[in-house]
Amino acid sequence: MKNYAFIDSQNLNLAIQGQGWKLDFSRFRKYLEDKYDVEKAFLFIGYVAGNEAMYTSLQKAGYTLVFKPTLEFKKEGERITKGNVDAELVLHAMIEYPHYKKAIIVSGDGDFHCLIEYLEERKKLLHVLIPNPTKYSALLRKFRKYFAFISALKGKLAYKNERE
Repeated sequence: MKNYAFIDSQNLNLAIQGQGWKLDFSRFRKYLEDKYDVEKAFLFIGYVAGNEAMYTSLQKAGYTLVFKPTLEFKKEGERITKGNVDAELVLHAMIEYPHYKKAIIVSGDGDFHCLIEYLEERKKLLHVLIPNPTKYSALLRKFRKYFAFISALKGKLAYKNERE
């Protein structure tokens, strides 16, 4: 039995971009496999028509995509697309529970506190990969011993033209 990763794509993507770089998702998938023996990596993502080529690319990189319908609205004159994947991530972590040895949660969102706590209590939590070490929920602090920070891997995981 191998490990599974459950990835909040919006939290990951926005947190990394907020630090001024772009994650190479293919390299990230390979990193999860090599470093943490991740057999399946579930990527929870809002579905936006027109992004099919990106979705196909992510699937070819080895991710299992779980789509959430999105909502579009205007806020202060700007068009916003929102697809909150929290419930889907928690649900799939529980659906898949009998199939993995340990779970990796990729997010800094405090909404996953109950899931992380549940997995820890049952010795099924391997790591919580936090995208940004300065911006994550205080609710997660008690799980600090499980933290690894993706920002520290910029040299390995950024697109080539952005690596330093």
